[in-house]
Amino acid sequence: MINVALPKGRLGEKVYAMFEAAGYECPSIKENNRKLIFENPERGIRYFWVKPSDVSIYVERGAADIGVAGKDILLEYNPDVYELLDLNMGKCRMAVAAKKGFYDDGQKTLRVATKFKNIAARHYASLCREIDIIKLNGSIEIAPILGLSDVIVDIVETGTTLKENDLEVIDTIVPISARFICNKASFKFKTAEIERIVKHMKAQVDAHD
Repeated sequence: MINVALPKGRLGEKVYAMFEAAGYECPSIKENNRKLIFENPERGIRYFWVKPSDVSIYVERGAADIGVAGKDILLEYNPDVYELLDLNMGKCRMAVAAKKGFYDDGQKTLRVATKFKNIAARHYASLCREIDIIKLNGSIEIAPILGLSDVIVDIVETGTTLKENDLEVIDTIVPISARFICNKASFKFKTAEIERIVKHMKAQVDAHD
């Protein structure tokens, strides 16, 4: 059995559709029920839904052989997994945003509000800029408006939320998309099957390019 950790939500549904197209269907996954684990013994595949930010943990620790995680999660938590393919889905970017007209004169420590402490720390370390990281878990955009921070580091998809709150992107750190990841031991012991899945996935990614 190949164990697959799928991220709950739209992205996971799109990824499952790719598996289905590759011949790894599991009809029970589409039934309206509260089950979390679905398997198709004939195809030798088992799927389970997990929170997107947890996929890499399941894969790294071997509960899943393969899974799909956003590049933001991989950069932030740096799990010990193989990244086998960019699925070209869930595209967005990690960016620095601030109130319109904000100018960083570099005179004082920059206050940065973010969920992504490690990404923010690495970015500003590369610029030799001294920062104070304020770790928040939600509604990051409100921090500069209320004067809690000077800037935010967050995922930006369309930029609509920023515009509506009078904020703007002042720097792009890195482009983000969904990545196909694999447990290192699983890759060693189930190489042929995993490579076959990757080949099918890559063909679908290439077809959409």
